[in-house]
Amino acid sequence: MRASTKSAKPRLVGFNHVALEVGDIDEALAFYGRLFDFTLRGKSKAMAFIDLGDQFIALQRGRKQPADDGRHVGLVVEDKAAARAALKAAGVKIVPGPFLDFLDPWGNRIEIVGYDNIQFTKAPNVLRGMGLTRLNKNASAKKELADKGMAAD
Repeated sequence: MRASTKSAKPRLVGFNHVALEVGDIDEALAFYGRLFDFTLRGKSKAMAFIDLGDQFIALQRGRKQPADDGRHVGLVVEDKAAARAALKAAGVKIVPGPFLDFLDPWGNRIEIVGYDNIQFTKAPNVLRGMGLTRLNKNASAKKELADKGMAAD
C-alpha cells in the first residue's frame, strides 16, 4: 500500500540498523570476522557496531531466546559465491533450503543475498566510501527498480 505524501503519518524510507543478540561481543566479532570483511564502527562491553556503508548492524550482548527458524536478517554481499566459500571454510552449516541461510552460534538466522539480485541500490558516493567502484544488478533487479521508477540513469 503506497501512502500519500500528504498523509499525517511519516513514510518509511529504509533501515538505519538491525540489532542481533549474541552471547559475547568479542566472540561474535571473531565469528563474523571469519566470514566477512567489515569495518568496526564502535564497540563496548555490551555492543558492537559493524558498518555497512550508510547503514550498520549492531551486535548486542544478551541472547536468551531459542534459535530462529523463519525469522531472519538478510545481509547483502558483493559476492555471494565468496560468502558461500567463507561459510564452508569456517565450517558453518548452511540451513537446507533454496536460500543461503545459516545460524550463527547464538541462533540468529542470517540469509546471504547478492547485491546483484536485490532492488535497493547504494549511491555512488556510498560505494566509493566503501571502497567499491561498481556493483552490478541482474536483469530481474533492474526490472524491479524500473517498474518502481527507480532505475539508474
